[in-house]
Amino acid sequence: MRVLGVDPGLTRCGVGVVEGVPGRPLTMLGVGVVRTPVDAELGLRLVAIERGIEQWLDEHRPEFVAVERVFSQHNVRTVMGTAQASAVAMLCAARRGIPVALHTPSEVKAAVTGTGRADKAQVGTMVTRLLRLDAPPKPADAADALALAICHIWRAPAQNRLQQAVALHTAKATASKGRTA
Repeated sequence: MRVLGVDPGLTRCGVGVVEGVPGRPLTMLGVGVVRTPVDAELGLRLVAIERGIEQWLDEHRPEFVAVERVFSQHNVRTVMGTAQASAVAMLCAARRGIPVALHTPSEVKAAVTGTGRADKAQVGTMVTRLLRLDAPPKPADAADALALAICHIWRAPAQNRLQQAVALHTAKATASKGRTA
């Protein structure tokens, strides 16, 4: 499974591609940051993020895109910028028919460190170990993007099985109601 992780942000949008399957060593295929100037017009910043993500999609051809789920923060401007960058990433993937998964920061931290309360340094350290890198990716947005990809690789199979079980249960319940009516 090849996953593009996206840590959305207007100034620095972390991107990282990881390939692998649960239970086997993972491989980093690329990591970086799509940057936009703080003083640029919002529309131009979003276009720059779109172009950057499109380049990553063209170059790495991921099967899935994992994006950090936007969560409420005290700074509304930060939340809005994060949400806008997140939407651009989802749009780019949707145009190509690539499934998108959203993961909360605590899900990602728990997947790579074992605790949903890990700090950025702990996440960077574990990403470095899991991908057998010489040093943690910089800036932290890049490491977070890789962590998102790792989280998706490890969680997707279990989530898919759960969704299939729920669908099967719902289908059986609907069929059962149809027979007794």
